[in-house]
Amino acid sequence: MGMILGILVNAAALWVAARLIPGISVEDSTTLILAALVFGVMNTFVRPVVKLLALPITILTLGLFHFVVNAGLLGLTAWLTPGFSIDGFWAALVGAIVVSLVGMFLSGLIDKD
Repeated sequence: MGMILGILVNAAALWVAARLIPGISVEDSTTLILAALVFGVMNTFVRPVVKLLALPITILTLGLFHFVVNAGLLGLTAWLTPGFSIDGFWAALVGAIVVSLVGMFLSGLIDKD
């Protein structure tokens, strides 16, 4: 999947999360694209390092800590992106789950040959 397509998938997933989760808000479409770009950069560069550092606790929790890592990355994205906000840990956690599910679904639709 190309970079622009990846950003659009992330933007769509973030938009769905903002519509479904009361604690997540996005000001406008420009903010949505910027948040998708920041989230993509976080997933590319920060996520592998954090997953490696969190590996022991992820193993101890049978993989459930992976959701906390995703919530943290989504929260960091909100912190770095003006106009994109998340109100608290639970909104970030549920939002990360929604973003992951929507992203996997859309990626699966796009990658089908």
